[in-house]
Amino acid sequence: MNQAVSDERTVGVIAGRGIFPATFVEAAREKGVRIVMAAFKGETESEVAEQVDAVEWFRVGQLAKPIKFFQQEEVTECVMIGQITPGRLFDLRPDLRVIKILASLSERNAETMFRAVADELGREGIDVLPSTTYLEEYLPAPGPVFGPELDEAGLIDAAYGMRMAKEVSRLDIGQSVVVRDGTVLAVEAFEGTNKCIRRGGDLGRGKNVKLVKVSKPQQDLRFDVPVVGPDTILACREAGVSAVVIEARQTLVLGIREVQKLCETHRVSLHAHDLIGESG
Repeated sequence: MNQAVSDERTVGVIAGRGIFPATFVEAAREKGVRIVMAAFKGETESEVAEQVDAVEWFRVGQLAKPIKFFQQEEVTECVMIGQITPGRLFDLRPDLRVIKILASLSERNAETMFRAVADELGREGIDVLPSTTYLEEYLPAPGPVFGPELDEAGLIDAAYGMRMAKEVSRLDIGQSVVVRDGTVLAVEAFEGTNKCIRRGGDLGRGKNVKLVKVSKPQQDLRFDVPVVGPDTILACREAGVSAVVIEARQTLVLGIREVQKLCETHRVSLHAHDLIGESG
């Protein structure tokens, strides 16, 4: 485990799986931040846990012990980043603190649970920061990002997909749709983006098929920012999906150099759409 590079600022990381935690840790360390990580067994990658200044491992469903750990490490602000395997949310072994939180919720979904956890951390003097902290450069501006540029028909289809995805997200079903020529082929729900990609690609048969991913209305950036990464591009390539359209300045592109290489190698378009006015 590395020694702290600076004591000017300490940030806690509640880390799930995927490349999001590693990307945050790298960016934060470049700013001289001391990083304290609450890692979860079966979710957080051990490699990223080795790159922080202090780490302790917990079971998904524990909250009291991570809070105590953060307080011992004098953490007063943290981020919640990375995914938790969807099925685990139905198979929690919650501690008493989480049981009390769940009992207080009239609706139990990922958003309400994470917001309640953030509120509980706040009551303990630990503010939850936006998960985009230190990662602003990974939020693309409007226009072509990587790979082939969309033609006029592609931009029209992208705008259509944006409208459909925004409505789906407003209903809190998911944040992605797969479209082709003004038709919705697949809608993301609890199963996740990659399965939505495969389903839509199969129906679209690899012709002019686009994945469109948006933020939710009044998106809470503390724990629910939309993300694409190398796995997204590979899933699209394998499913015959030719373009990924994201909401400009609202979607993180992680593993950005690998994403660029994959888009150029496999001819997958990555385009950032501005809902206020299309650019590019």
